[in-house]
Amino acid sequence: MGEPVSEMCDHLIKAVNVMMDAESSQIYRLEALKFCEEFKEKCPFCVPCGLQLADKAQTAVVRHFGLQILEHVIKFRWNNMPQQEKVQLKNCAMGLLSTGTYPILEEESHIKDVLARIIVEMIKREWPQHWPDMLKEMEALTSIGEAQTELVMLILLRLAEDVITFQTLPTQRRRDIQQTLTQNMESIFSFLLTILQLHVDEYRKLKKIPGQELQAKAHCRVGVAALNTLAGYIDWVALAHLTNDNCRLLEILCLLLSETELQLEAAECLLIAISRKGKLEDRKPLMVLFDDVAMHYILSAAQSADGAATCNKSSPTQPVAGLVERHYTFLKRLCQVLCSLGSQLCFLVGSDVEVEVPANLSKYTEAFLAFTTHPSQFLRSSTQIMWGTLFRHEILSKDPVIIQMIIKYFRATMTNLVKTGFPSRNDSPSCEYSRHDFDSDEDFNSFFNSFRAQQGEAVRNACRIVPLEGFQIAAEWLQYQISTPIDIGTTVSKMAEGLCSILSPSAVQWDAMTFFTESVVGQMFKNVEVEKLPVDQGIELLQAVLNYNTQDPLILSCVLTNLSSLFPFVTHRPHFLPQVLYKLFASITFEVVEESKAPRTRAVKNVRRHACSSIIKMSRDYPWFILPCFDILYNQVKKLFSNEALLTQMEKCALIEALVLISNQFKDYTKQKAFLEELMATVSARWTSDEMRHVLWDPALFLAFVGADQLVAEGTDHTTGINRSRLSFCVYTILGVVKRARWPADLEEAKAGGFVVGYTPTGAPIYRNPCTSQVLAMLPNLLALIRTHNNLFLPENMCRLSETFSRAYEVIEVERNVVLGLPQPVLDIYDSPVYKTHLERMQGFFCTLYDNCYHILGNAGLSLQQDFYTIEGLAEQIVGSALISLDNVPDHRLRPMLHILLSNDPSELPIT
Repeated sequence: MGEPVSEMCDHLIKAVNVMMDAESSQIYRLEALKFCEEFKEKCPFCVPCGLQLADKAQTAVVRHFGLQILEHVIKFRWNNMPQQEKVQLKNCAMGLLSTGTYPILEEESHIKDVLARIIVEMIKREWPQHWPDMLKEMEALTSIGEAQTELVMLILLRLAEDVITFQTLPTQRRRDIQQTLTQNMESIFSFLLTILQLHVDEYRKLKKIPGQELQAKAHCRVGVAALNTLAGYIDWVALAHLTNDNCRLLEILCLLLSETELQLEAAECLLIAISRKGKLEDRKPLMVLFDDVAMHYILSAAQSADGAATCNKSSPTQPVAGLVERHYTFLKRLCQVLCSLGSQLCFLVGSDVEVEVPANLSKYTEAFLAFTTHPSQFLRSSTQIMWGTLFRHEILSKDPVIIQMIIKYFRATMTNLVKTGFPSRNDSPSCEYSRHDFDSDEDFNSFFNSFRAQQGEAVRNACRIVPLEGFQIAAEWLQYQISTPIDIGTTVSKMAEGLCSILSPSAVQWDAMTFFTESVVGQMFKNVEVEKLPVDQGIELLQAVLNYNTQDPLILSCVLTNLSSLFPFVTHRPHFLPQVLYKLFASITFEVVEESKAPRTRAVKNVRRHACSSIIKMSRDYPWFILPCFDILYNQVKKLFSNEALLTQMEKCALIEALVLISNQFKDYTKQKAFLEELMATVSARWTSDEMRHVLWDPALFLAFVGADQLVAEGTDHTTGINRSRLSFCVYTILGVVKRARWPADLEEAKAGGFVVGYTPTGAPIYRNPCTSQVLAMLPNLLALIRTHNNLFLPENMCRLSETFSRAYEVIEVERNVVLGLPQPVLDIYDSPVYKTHLERMQGFFCTLYDNCYHILGNAGLSLQQDFYTIEGLAEQIVGSALISLDNVPDHRLRPMLHILLSNDPSELPIT
């Protein structure tokens, strides 16, 4: 048989070389692959050929293929092989482990891997029933040399992965092997620790001796393999094995954190061990890591790795300062170790197992704070959830160490909230780390938004413990920003000269300070008794904000947020209310360049929306307080409305909503109804006019009215834009009134004000809404608009769209980006004018109008109650409008209707 085997081996070697040769044609490569696969499936010489090809004399590629042949035989022919052949193949495979490889530093990693796979495949089929001495044989192999010891480690790791992690074998075999592993785990762990300790000691001894570098490296390689194998077992073995012998394993791992070549693998093992779940009493021994020795090694490793992570030495391969990735990865693992250690502490302290607060808690929190203040934004973010957990813990949050640490955490957060470290820039030490962690500025921006949200949550939790201290820090920071001149930096804004861009030093500082202040002040008002509030200091800050004037929209937006955050102080000093309203109204009409014909930038739009939102928020949360200034507010709104082009429709609607919210405090049905009639007079007259009725009831007239059937060239005015604007304003106004108009929450006040019209059989009051008559009068045309909108998707109406607006009903770009998860541009989004094409404007109009119509319907039931549900023929009217032509309506248009049907249940309303 020798000659046919040699001949076949020659053919196989040629085929393998053809497959692996980059110069081979595709046809030859496929033919060679087919030949090799057919050989593995059909040839009776697989075992002798595989062994011959696996000989050390062959090239690495050929050896690998020979070993693959043996693996294939074991996987697919083992059960059909005679016992004698099985024994012979097993002995040959063990011989390959003993003498069939090169020294540990010379052998290819893929050869080691396939050799380990071969042995594991045999173990999965033979152990323990037919190979009871497998573990002893593996142990014996380790006495031959470092190469064999590493292979044994790879075999044990692969076995654990296949049986426990990936479960790549039949259930019964998996149970047998897992049970045997469990029974022998004490000896396996002892064996692994012995191997680790032996080779680490040899490595430490030899690395100091000149000329022994290669031998030291060999022992180091075995140590790494042993740690990787331990990592494969630590995750699932009984916790008792991890804490045996006074936590010897954890002690060894902590000691190895100081060994540069082994520290990463040791940290990963430590992380897996500390992250284990299970019974609390089994986890209690893990608290040994809070002892002086363990904490010392963890701290020392963090400090040395931090210094080593940044390479400052020039070399031909690295001419400038850079990052050593392995050291940086180790820092990440060490940070995770501290996080997991903190989680175990929070689980155990205050539990039934009676774990005391560690005496070394201050050392732990200092180490943790070091990661929170590290230049790497990723490391900073990794600590936030743990801080929040500590600040929420019932016992630990009251410990003096944690209380003192909160102040340091606040100071660190002041730096961490500043958005710096973009990978494309070099204006911060964080940038170098970001280039390793993020692929682009967009990735970083998305990460930072999440990071900031985590910090906000941690700050709010901390402020429940020390609210006044947090407010003091926020006050100092706010005063500092107000007194500091604006620094626009090197990035020039596209809006106007002298204004900040989104990444200007002042813009990022103001933004960070504003977020911090907002988080702190809100918690202070929730957690501090009224008589202990720092009202005088709060009013002083409010005055500083009111007196601060800027034409920079990015800074002004932050100023408005601070004004809104500090507004609760005004309730203690009512005479400041007119000044606050004046500041907000001035911002509603804010422009960087007066009389400019260019579209507003996003930054300017944000300022105006911010001011409107602030007024709505104040009117919602403090309507009783603003009521005395209602006439001032109403007159100011009427003045703004007198110029139709001064405000956008959304801005007008926001002001209407604010007025309606405050009018709820009239607590007089007749007075509020008269006010709402006056407020909606113009809208009501326009909406119920004969002209509007004809437009809303006829799809062809509607398309002509909004201009969707016209050809319009870009750069020219679209004359029907004013029609769309007025139509949108009508719908916005109806929605605002329906959403906000309500009766008093107090039953006695509602009865006195004339809002109660009767009682249900169960005794529940039946209310009437002061906006009912106006809304019901406009409802027929609203239902007609919904019906017309649905009918726009009929083929005969689709063809009425002009070429300019043929895509007017498609998903708008913003929604498409949200669905696809595409981020918005980061750096230049705020200071560029927002130019929209005629098509984009039409798409936005149809989308918003359609959504708002359904929102009105959805709110009508809750707002008008029985006056809505008792409309004669209501069901038929809704079926004939909202539910008509649904087969033609695109899915993305059906979403608002489905949302409203699910979120507004008429069965929850009182029975009349």
